[in-house]
Amino acid sequence: MHFVRSVVRWGMPVAALGVFALPSVAADKKPVAAPAAATAKAWEAEQPTVEKIDLDAYMRIREEGMQHGRVMQFASALVDGIGPRLTGSPNMAKANEWTKETLTKIGLENAHLEDWGEFGMGWQQINSWARMISPDPEPLWIQAAPWSPATKGPVSCDAVLVDIQETKDIEKYKGKLAGKIVLFGAPRAVPDLDKPLFRRYTDEELKEMESYPAPRAGGPAFNPAALAERARVRTEALKMMTDEGVVAIITPSRDGNLGGGSGIIFDDNGANLVRGAQTAANAVKIPNGVMTIENYGRLSRLLAANVPVELEVNIEAKFTGDHEHGFNTVAEIPGTDAKLKDQVVMVGGHLDSWVSATGATDNAAGSVVAMEAVRILKAIGYKPKRTIRIALWTGEEQGLCGSRGYVRTHFGGPDGPAPTCGAGGGPQSRAEQQPAIKTTREWETLDGYFNVDNGTGKLRGVYTQENYAIGNVFAQWIAPLKDLGISTISYRNTGGTDHQSFDGVGLPGFQFIQDPMDYDTRTHHSNMDTYERLHQPDLEQAAIIEAIFLYNTSEREAMLPRKGFPHPELNKQKDAPIPGLFPNAVEKK
Repeated sequence: MHFVRSVVRWGMPVAALGVFALPSVAADKKPVAAPAAATAKAWEAEQPTVEKIDLDAYMRIREEGMQHGRVMQFASALVDGIGPRLTGSPNMAKANEWTKETLTKIGLENAHLEDWGEFGMGWQQINSWARMISPDPEPLWIQAAPWSPATKGPVSCDAVLVDIQETKDIEKYKGKLAGKIVLFGAPRAVPDLDKPLFRRYTDEELKEMESYPAPRAGGPAFNPAALAERARVRTEALKMMTDEGVVAIITPSRDGNLGGGSGIIFDDNGANLVRGAQTAANAVKIPNGVMTIENYGRLSRLLAANVPVELEVNIEAKFTGDHEHGFNTVAEIPGTDAKLKDQVVMVGGHLDSWVSATGATDNAAGSVVAMEAVRILKAIGYKPKRTIRIALWTGEEQGLCGSRGYVRTHFGGPDGPAPTCGAGGGPQSRAEQQPAIKTTREWETLDGYFNVDNGTGKLRGVYTQENYAIGNVFAQWIAPLKDLGISTISYRNTGGTDHQSFDGVGLPGFQFIQDPMDYDTRTHHSNMDTYERLHQPDLEQAAIIEAIFLYNTSEREAMLPRKGFPHPELNKQKDAPIPGLFPNAVEKK
């Protein structure tokens, strides 16, 4: 799951999120203006008050998923058989091929890989270790930061603690770092573990999700200027250390929620010394790794007490190219209804992961649930009216790159040039002029997209993304499934994953509500994200529900209702202050 989730969940404009540059495959998809409101479209047709629920189909889907499920076999083959899947890496290529071949084996058609554009450098961690030589021998737990260069074999050097908060702090380290291993940053606090790190949603919490959220109080406000300044200072510090001839850089691992990061390495975008570290233009030239906070804390305290510390570090990594492309795996169950077969129902999840473990809960879980959902439909002999299409995305961890590329190619996106994948950005300020959304002809054929990407937890409901017309539809679909634990319809937005790419251009894209488990506390982007953290009954339940949502969407006579078409280009005008509101105000010159 991508890092912008908390920003978008609370109402930041998803349509303003950038969509990166695409290869020439998109050249023949000519964007057209947003559909005119006066023209009646299929999704604007009158919706039935009562949904047609085929309980026999529900029974057959449940029986196949519970008695003959393959979701854990898919999971083990992916996370154990292939391993971590950093976009652009050799393992990512293996996962693309494996999913394409497996989807063909289970009966889907037109399985293929779609190139969404250049990603950057291919990279693979081979081995990483460290130890303290003096004053006291101790093995230390580290992992290479993504796209770190290798050391020249094991290197033994004195360590230096460097804490740079402002540009002026850089000067005091100049001339002192040549040939050193730098511990970069003060150690964070380690809170007590006074709450369970594993939990499921309570009935009260699920009920609260049905209400519109009150504004958060007391939390830090999103401050793009402060983030940009922090990145600028860090870039200048990195340049200084490169010029000085630093041998290696070690940073402390961040924390998980509720203090769950004790003894764990979180190795993701937060471990990178620069944004967009996967591109040759932004490549970090110094080998760098992430260390558990307990090991890092001991070293930093020794150095702060002026005790000389000698370390030995070995980072072994391999680059496989400077201009690797990203690919999505796509396959279909073709529609059979003469009038509806050209309309498409989609399901998916992101296939890529970070590197510190095998990416089981983030997001092999969502990928294999989607694979199992379409396998179930094939196994029961279902012939859908609309075409059912599965897409397994890559580049999600760097900014939803694969799904945004797919959406821009097939359906449309913000007008004008797009930022490069992984270059940063995020939600634009509403005070900035934002581009209009332009759509392709295929935009009219996408009925809905369903996504799982919040770990291994049971599906407890679905977010409607403020689509108030669809709540009644979904409520009727899940009514016969309450014994499986799904009951909640939340009209809230949720962010951080690939449904946003669809929602941002006015298409119905949905993420399910999942039990938290230990996702945000321990497994998300960490070295704990392994097969052992997957829960078989939860994943089987999720696959059954996704299969039922696909079945119902495909069978409906009417397309799913859509929200109003987004117009981010009007935000600045709509948010402008009312002129002359205060009678005694004096206009500034």
